[in-house]
Amino acid sequence: MAVETETADVVIVGGGPVGLLLACELGMAGVRPVVLERLPEPSTEIKANGLIGQVVRFLDHRGLSERFEGVSGAPGTVPGYLFGALPLDLSVLETNPLTVLPATQQRIEQVLRGRAEELGVEIRRGHEVTGLRQDEERVTAEVRGADGAYELRARYLVGCDGGKSTVRKRAGIVFAGDPGHDLVSRAAYATVPASVLVPGTGELEVPGVGRISPVFTFTRTRNGIFAFAALPDGNHRLLTLEWGAPPEGDDAPMTLGDMRDSVARVLGTEVPLDEPSGPGPHMLRRLVGRNTRLAERYRSGRVFVAGDAAHVHSAVGGPGLNLGLQDAANLGWKLAAEVRGWAPEGLLDSYHTERHAAGLRVFMHTQAQTALMTPGPEVTALRELFGELLHSPDNIRHLASLLAGDDVRYPATGDHPLAGRFAPDLALGTGAGPARLAGLMRSGRPVLLDLGAEPRLTEVAAGWKDRVDVVAARCTRPPSRALLVRPDGYVAWAAADDESCEEARAGLGRALEASFGRPGGDDGAAG
Repeated sequence: MAVETETADVVIVGGGPVGLLLACELGMAGVRPVVLERLPEPSTEIKANGLIGQVVRFLDHRGLSERFEGVSGAPGTVPGYLFGALPLDLSVLETNPLTVLPATQQRIEQVLRGRAEELGVEIRRGHEVTGLRQDEERVTAEVRGADGAYELRARYLVGCDGGKSTVRKRAGIVFAGDPGHDLVSRAAYATVPASVLVPGTGELEVPGVGRISPVFTFTRTRNGIFAFAALPDGNHRLLTLEWGAPPEGDDAPMTLGDMRDSVARVLGTEVPLDEPSGPGPHMLRRLVGRNTRLAERYRSGRVFVAGDAAHVHSAVGGPGLNLGLQDAANLGWKLAAEVRGWAPEGLLDSYHTERHAAGLRVFMHTQAQTALMTPGPEVTALRELFGELLHSPDNIRHLASLLAGDDVRYPATGDHPLAGRFAPDLALGTGAGPARLAGLMRSGRPVLLDLGAEPRLTEVAAGWKDRVDVVAARCTRPPSRALLVRPDGYVAWAAADDESCEEARAGLGRALEASFGRPGGDDGAAG
């Protein structure tokens, strides 16, 4: 019997947060994606419990952070964080880049799925990609669904299907790195009896160790790392890290008894742990190894990878969704430009160039943090020295920017300090009243922001009016006379203070063409 063949603009394999955000970006741009998710129902597995870093600001650009928190305005920041289990006092910074958005992974997926459905995105659950092939014009996914096998053809296909990505393997993309089998991580929800908790503070009193904070600080001992956090439902979340070969039998299913044994080994004394209360789901997880892998290329012809399909790394510092969701933000507008017919040459290839470099930064700092937590007297000495360096606000700022991804700078036109960086959230006065730059980005279209009342400069963008919004505004402390902001929030160009009007016009014209194609494209609209 012949296999039915269907078509789409873009096929997205994987309906987790990265795949869903990519679907939202494409849907906003008038592109028709189809999301294929292997699981018939949303997973209840406990994974992320919040977002931190640059991606929170991007979600604010789309108005999505309001859906999580129920309030409008700029995202909040954290006053302190950890780097390699060492405290970072972020309160000393004039500008704190570590924005946060508390939300479980289930809630993140729920919000993004709801937005995708509003945009008319088709999400097919229980549909698994078993193979793919491509030619110069199309890529074809071989799919197995509840009603049998079929083929789905599209202009492009993106694998957002996790660290064991079928798409990556079928596309022949090498996943280089080190599996590292000398680290065992265990995490569980449990009830900690009141008899071992300090009244009024909820701290854990451990003989020989002292008091341990219930706000998920890391306690390093000669045998490993221990952390615990009080949960709103009265349970506690516990984490241990142990180095060396895993104990015999550690390939069996994880139990709460295993967690008790691990806590006892790390802390040097037994801590009573009871089964968690409430209906759950309750975390009970063991991970062996510190798998660190990065796709050698994020593109193979008409196939792309994003999120965990492109990179896996330690979860220390919580960088995973910050990195993966920004992959989707970067790729979405570029795929849309190609489908809509106005993408300049090389735009799609810039996805690998920009995001692979960002992945390398996360690899560097997660491995460095893991090394700083390793047991041993040499590491203890290193931590002492490192701790002294953290008294410097400049060093704190450097690490905070690294953790947030705020240090990422894409290739851009011109030498202005903002060019290539994520745009600052400016408070603006416009003809329609007060506004924030984040609010101007809601449609997902590029924005040329005129802050110097220079009509001769903004006239340059007239040929791109089908795909670039021009907004004249006032700002108390303008960082530039004009900014050209890409759909993903990064500055493609900014007018330098020492440029003449003619020099700025020429630079803006080059930036518009480099990012958004030649003027007067086909249908062009990116929103």
